[in-house]
Amino acid sequence: MYLFIIAATQRLTEISPGGLPTGAANEATIKTILSIVFGIIGALSLLMITFSGLRYITAAGDPQKTAQAKNGVVYALVGLALALAAQAIVSFVVGRLS
Repeated sequence: MYLFIIAATQRLTEISPGGLPTGAANEATIKTILSIVFGIIGALSLLMITFSGLRYITAAGDPQKTAQAKNGVVYALVGLALALAAQAIVSFVVGRLS
């Protein structure tokens, strides 16, 4: 069994990474893609806040419609906060990769 493990590890060290991309290219690509994704999420969240605000204005005092509009604003704000926190975490982690 011991000889099998030694033979397997020797075979693994012979593997060449070949055409794998370098870390610097991956880091820039990841940052670009994620900033686009988080920008879209933030824009959608702000759009939902605006839409829910308009629903609140046009609720005409109906308690059910008012509650739905308030919930929409709260959920959009929570989504925006989560997107900002996720972007901060990702940029911290990606910054530590190099």
